[in-house]
Amino acid sequence: MKRLLSFALTALAALGLAATAFASDIPVKGSTTVQPVMQKAVEAFMAKNKGVSISISASGSGDGAKALIDGSTPLAMMSREMKDKEIKQARDKGVTPKQIIIAYDCLTPIVHPSNPVKNLTLDQLKDIYTGKITDWKDLGGKPGPISVVSRDSSSGTFEYWGEHVLKKERVFARAQMQASSGAVVQTVSKQPSAVAYVGLAYTKNPAIKTVSVNGVPGSVENTLNGTYPVSRGLYLYTNGEPTGDVARFVDFILSEAGQKIVADVEYIPVKAPKAAKKAKK
Repeated sequence: MKRLLSFALTALAALGLAATAFASDIPVKGSTTVQPVMQKAVEAFMAKNKGVSISISASGSGDGAKALIDGSTPLAMMSREMKDKEIKQARDKGVTPKQIIIAYDCLTPIVHPSNPVKNLTLDQLKDIYTGKITDWKDLGGKPGPISVVSRDSSSGTFEYWGEHVLKKERVFARAQMQASSGAVVQTVSKQPSAVAYVGLAYTKNPAIKTVSVNGVPGSVENTLNGTYPVSRGLYLYTNGEPTGDVARFVDFILSEAGQKIVADVEYIPVKAPKAAKKAKK
């Protein structure tokens, strides 16, 4: 009887180990801009695939690229394209980056709700972020110094803003650099003098106010029709063609159900041809 019990316990332990071995644990790292859509897509995917565990760590697109290169993630979230030097580093380590566009986005300036400014031009935004305009009175606001808030240099959002708004000029030295889009929103919500920029999914917060650019509000519609001037793609990167559960997740986020999640968090589905055309400009 004892032998039978011991055998049964051994068999159950072996089955447990086998189940653990076959369970899939996928760490995903990278962009905080991509995080909102990934969080909801991961929850929906895991609900239908009980044996798959996907964990998300968001700290910036640069960190996503590093994680893909060093092999600590099979799936990197990025709000910019990988740089040539990152692709070279990857290939030197035997990694072949594959880009997958999962959505489109627009970068939207935000201020405190008490700020009367409703619109800024691209030239004004450039002058704010390079330190040439430092007082709100020069922009139609109440007199007082502008508190410039920016993403940090590991962020794809920072790099895209720097390239398309600052035209590669250096950001104002006294800018408050934040490690995530959530931190940017929190900072602006507490500082009446602040200005910042975030992806569209982070603008649905009553503690901040969005500002138009060149007279055009940041929105899904204005990104699709090509009138909003600061739009971009959102990406996943894998090492070569994705396989197994990673491939299944990628297929899910690009499916009709996955793209509905993209729309639900106020990003723009990749199926929209006008968005694709805009992002290539």
